[in-house]
Amino acid sequence: MNWHDWILANEVGIRLSFFFGIFAAVALWEVLVPRRALMLSRGVRWTSNLGLVVLNSVVLRLLFPAAAVGVAALAEQRGWGLLNLYRLPDLFTVVIAVVALDFVIWLQHVMVHAIPLLWRLHRVHHADLDYDLTTGARFHPLEIILSMLIKFAAILVLGPPVLAVVIFEVLLNATAMFNHGNIRIPERIDRVLRLFVVTPDMHRVHHSVHAPLTNSNFGFNLPWWDRLFGTYVAQPPEGHVAMEIGLADLRDPKQVDRLPGMLMLPFVRQLGEYTINRRW
Repeated sequence: MNWHDWILANEVGIRLSFFFGIFAAVALWEVLVPRRALMLSRGVRWTSNLGLVVLNSVVLRLLFPAAAVGVAALAEQRGWGLLNLYRLPDLFTVVIAVVALDFVIWLQHVMVHAIPLLWRLHRVHHADLDYDLTTGARFHPLEIILSMLIKFAAILVLGPPVLAVVIFEVLLNATAMFNHGNIRIPERIDRVLRLFVVTPDMHRVHHSVHAPLTNSNFGFNLPWWDRLFGTYVAQPPEGHVAMEIGLADLRDPKQVDRLPGMLMLPFVRQLGEYTINRRW
């Protein structure tokens, strides 16, 4: 069995190994060096947030058994996508593919903030009244399905190698847990880190209760897109400890931090002032 077939056969195991390893590391970091005091019980929030992760995983496996790696293998086999039209060095192809897919996810993130119908789905992620590594995984099942379809389309157009898609998926999950971590990083180290990766202090600004800040720092993995397109905000005015997390019009813990309420959030009437394009 060559490496290509081995990756295809073990893709789920590879992703789960990284997920549980990084989850454990960030969770321990949160206990040892927390950035903020949590408002709500970790047990209650984690039960709901991780329950949503389990639900989303089941939904994706039922709807898309092949997942993104399967689509990449199909595109590679059929010669679909830009990167399959030109012969480039393997390492160069993988790097281009990972960076391009990250940009697609950044654009998708901006889109779900700009279109009110999609914001209804995405506000499940923002409605968390606290901010820790489980916040990075709480998305409504309908948004997860939409995200997977966008990912499929990007893979078919781009034609990335299977290895690049696995690396991208692992990085996306890992950095989502890292930059949503309730962890303290010395400021001098954070300043250097955020030149290469989205740090917790950088992304936490995006979860501010104040709408202008919510529409900044859209990156999950690479920090460059926000700087390039003018959506970068270095720090919240009130500081990270004092800043209020969540959405101004959704403050009831039973509604926003319990699984049934989270699943119903897209159907709550008020939209608030958070969507970028408020004319819709």
